[in-house]
Amino acid sequence: MDWINEKILGDDDYGFVYIITNKITNKIYIGKKALYHTRKTKISKREKTKTKTRKTFKYIIKDSGWKSYWGSSEELLKDYKKNPNHFKKEIIDTAINKKQLSYLEAKYQFQYNVLEENTYNKNILGKYYKKDTKI
Repeated sequence: MDWINEKILGDDDYGFVYIITNKITNKIYIGKKALYHTRKTKISKREKTKTKTRKTFKYIIKDSGWKSYWGSSEELLKDYKKNPNHFKKEIIDTAINKKQLSYLEAKYQFQYNVLEENTYNKNILGKYYKKDTKI
């Protein structure tokens, strides 16, 4: 299943905020996903000789697997495995860096009131938990 609004992704985007909706129950999940991961690796002696560099490390950029990503909620993944046709995934905003991506995720999670509504989200930023909203 493709992402709805996938076309809004630009070349300069770092990642996106998404919403996954169960079309039967209207239960949602809001999360974020980076488009690429950067990994620091050591340069081998053979590669140093071949490229004539003095550097000891290089950065490798790898696709994050975002096209097939379904979030980190165990409850959501369990429901999705039961019936994948009941779900739609949609990109709701894009970010140009990691900091903006985290901000936008929190913004939309608060905006959609994910801790007080019946959603798949259990926390926001690992600081605010659904169980703490029940006073």
